[in-house]
Amino acid sequence: MRVSIDSFPNAPDDWSIQDAEAVAKTDGFTMTDDHWELVNALQEYYKKVEHPKLRQLKDALEEKFHGQGGMKYLHQMIPAGPVAEGCRLAGLNVPAGAVDNSFGSVA
Repeated sequence: MRVSIDSFPNAPDDWSIQDAEAVAKTDGFTMTDDHWELVNALQEYYKKVEHPKLRQLKDALEEKFHGQGGMKYLHQMIPAGPVAEGCRLAGLNVPAGAVDNSFGSVA
């Protein structure tokens, strides 16, 4: 997949592909087509929902990635937490409850 900014019509104004790649590199992985699909899905969801809630976001991701295995698949792809890490990659605010400061990412 050739990644271009045009592939992300719902991206935040201050987000760039290079930002996502830098986050991934810092966290020890390289962006794949599946990671970009997650970024796009998160940006699209945040564009539709004014105040995303963790449970609703997880349900939306479960539905979107159902064919690949849903949240289990996403956790294998991003063990640090597909919601928390995915939002960081997508340049979005992590929803409340996705990170426990005493434990780390929980979603």
